[in-house]
Amino acid sequence: MQDTIVLTGASGFLGKIIADVLISQKNEIISIGRQYSNTIISDLSLNSPILIKKEINTVIHAAGKAHSIPRNDKEIKAFFDVNAKGTKNLLTGIENSGSFPNSFIFISTVAVYGKEDGENINEDSPLLAKDPYGLSKIQAEQLVLDWCKKNNVTCTILRLPLLVGENPPGNLGAMIKAIKKGYYFNIGGGLARKSMVLAEDVANILFKASKIGGIYNLTDSYHPNFFELSDSIAKQNRKSRLFNMPYSIAKSISLFGDVVGLKFPLNSNKLKKITSDLTFDDSRAREVLGWQPSNVIDWFTK
Repeated sequence: MQDTIVLTGASGFLGKIIADVLISQKNEIISIGRQYSNTIISDLSLNSPILIKKEINTVIHAAGKAHSIPRNDKEIKAFFDVNAKGTKNLLTGIENSGSFPNSFIFISTVAVYGKEDGENINEDSPLLAKDPYGLSKIQAEQLVLDWCKKNNVTCTILRLPLLVGENPPGNLGAMIKAIKKGYYFNIGGGLARKSMVLAEDVANILFKASKIGGIYNLTDSYHPNFFELSDSIAKQNRKSRLFNMPYSIAKSISLFGDVVGLKFPLNSNKLKKITSDLTFDDSRAREVLGWQPSNVIDWFTK
């Protein structure tokens, strides 16, 4: 039986992959955000409460302003306008439409924990984010939790780390570009481990997660280090040599960056992030959802 699914963020990196999976399963999609394709029956905006004139089964809220460093108050406000206010507009619009879904999936982020280092951080860890991105996602999570409880809707929140897939945005995209151009280098051997997850795996677990509900970290369960990741990307692009910068040299450069400011590519804060482990525990997803993710290193080397 065909389901009618509201999908926000269908034109984004993860949203496109989710839309492809849903369409392949013959679902009818109502897109909220920028247009994805002609197969989607409508194109709405989250700038104000929306009105959905159809019975819907599931909402997948994948739209949001991605992680970046805001340079002014306007950019700080944008995080809350998109991530928190946009979520409120979505929930208000659904409520005004009078057609409540059976389930609501919110795509969140591990940034809500506010951690720059740590190992196997689980879903019971306190939400300590202080940056606009993390704070706005915390607010959005709470809005969704309260709304679903009030309206007896099964609620699923997925907290995601770095997303891996074809032509990724953000830091991973910049890393791939640097490796292709020959100017990427690891620091201190690239030994810091980071949680990542394949976007396609996230898309494929949504249907099952929507029926069960709960809050879950999703990772590839392996958490590669920078050397493993960069080496795999280099081999995929037939690049044989990667450079390494000793930590002592990077530390001296970062101190100079502290003086110069944000425009400089390295400072003490960035150095700490690059050289610290930051991994998240996905055992709850494996136990409850039967989560069996792909190793991202295998994906790069396939």
